[in-house]
Parts: sequence; C-alpha cells; structure tokens
Amino acid sequence: MGFGSYDESEQKDQDVDTDEDDAVNVHENDHDGDVTIEGDADTDDLVGRLSEMRDDEAED
Repeated sequence: MGFGSYDESEQKDQDVDTDEDDAVNVHENDHDGDVTIEGDADTDDLVGRLSEMRDDEAED
C-alpha cells in the first residue's frame, strides 16, 4: 500500500457504541435576541479604516 491508501475491508462493519447521555448538546447554549451596534461611523468610514490598516500591515 502506498501513502494515503487504505484497505477497504477495514472500513466495513464498524459498530460504534455510543451513549446518548454523554453526547454534546449543540443547542444547550442557544440564545434568541437582537444585536445592536452603537457608533457614529458609517460603512464607508469603516471600510476606509480597514484599508488603512491593511496598508500599514503591508508596509511592515
């Protein structure tokens, strides 16, 4: 067998015992609500500032 290859016979009939009680609950910390952003800058100001930051980083 070469690098990265596998034996398909090893992939057959894999039984995995799982315990649902120990499983991760992805909805445990779901939050419903609104997000508000307070600030005076508009989109053009923010994009301009981002461009300045990228230019400064490129000079380093």
